[in-house]
Amino acid sequence: MSQANRGVVYKGPGKVDVESIPYPELALGNRKCDHGVILKVVTTNICGSDQHMVRGRTTAPAGLVLGHEITGLVVECGRDVEFIKPGDLVSVPFNIACGRCRNCKEGRTGICLNVNPARPGAAYGYVDMGGWVGGQTEYVMVPYADFNLLKFPDTDQAMDKIRDLTLLSDIFPTGFHGCVTAGVGPGSTVYIAGAGPVGLAAAVSAQLLGAACVIVGDMIEERLAQARSFGCETIDLTQDGDMADKLEAILGEREVDAFVDCVGFEAHACGCNHGKEAPATVLNSAMQMTRAGGQIGIPGLYVTEDPGAVDDAAKQGALSMRFGLGWAKSHSFHTGQCPVMKYHRPLMQAILFEKVKIADAVNVQIISLDQAPQGYADFDGGAAKKFVIDPHGSVAA
Repeated sequence: MSQANRGVVYKGPGKVDVESIPYPELALGNRKCDHGVILKVVTTNICGSDQHMVRGRTTAPAGLVLGHEITGLVVECGRDVEFIKPGDLVSVPFNIACGRCRNCKEGRTGICLNVNPARPGAAYGYVDMGGWVGGQTEYVMVPYADFNLLKFPDTDQAMDKIRDLTLLSDIFPTGFHGCVTAGVGPGSTVYIAGAGPVGLAAAVSAQLLGAACVIVGDMIEERLAQARSFGCETIDLTQDGDMADKLEAILGEREVDAFVDCVGFEAHACGCNHGKEAPATVLNSAMQMTRAGGQIGIPGLYVTEDPGAVDDAAKQGALSMRFGLGWAKSHSFHTGQCPVMKYHRPLMQAILFEKVKIADAVNVQIISLDQAPQGYADFDGGAAKKFVIDPHGSVAA
């Protein structure tokens, strides 16, 4: 018997709707997906990278079902699924990974070689990421379930902490990965570019890793106030002035040990030009602000095609970087999707044992599926919130 399903659908630049969509099947095209499961979605989050598509800054087609940050309850398992069972509450890494290819076996699950015919790496509900149906839905199919899914050890305990645990599918591991690849450790001084949800997740990750001082830069005061709420220093990027002077006022030094870019390709200039798009500005600032020998983590998204870019080069993903400065300072740059599976279990433990309050740091707000279009609009307007969709009303207020 066919069941009902609804999801958030991209309709074109600036427009998303909640529509009826097909109930998922354990199938890949014309063949059965015996290694997959169907989930009843408990929570599914709106991500900043979804906004790039909704703003029309990618080649995403109208009709795409959105959503790659998924937590759900298993309702059906394929024949070959051995270790995941109906009734399990699980976190779904946004990377879809086969577990069999060279990259997966090396732990590089963000660039699996077998899940996207166009390029390495895949994700749910995202442009150029393999055509997988997104998870801002009531139900969704997840392939390679035994390999991909993180089962929570106790469902009741997990539901009590679901506002935090829902962030394991993407932004908490992504922010943490940005800090790890930037070399953050005990005593580090860290600059986080961007105070959106990933930037805030990176900031609290830097604290978890032992950073001595975490500085967050953004242009929206509400987001800067959110960063200050858990002990970060902040810099208002709408204000004129030399960044080295601003660092010195906080640190007594003019450079940081580690830099994390949580902005990506829709970056804007600083100071009096803060309304002007300048896609390479964060990368160039990273090289200026990071000490010689330092590391730069870049979890912020950069694309190969940007139809809304400010110039023809940027439309092809070609940005004007002062790379010679980074070379002269022996910087290392770390790009690409976060391999979520590398981090999601230890970060789950940090949440369950109350070593971190990630939901408070990113200011989680639970909304219904029908409220998703407004959530997208509020997020795009700069709200200092992480919008988490609860399709079935499963999360207690």
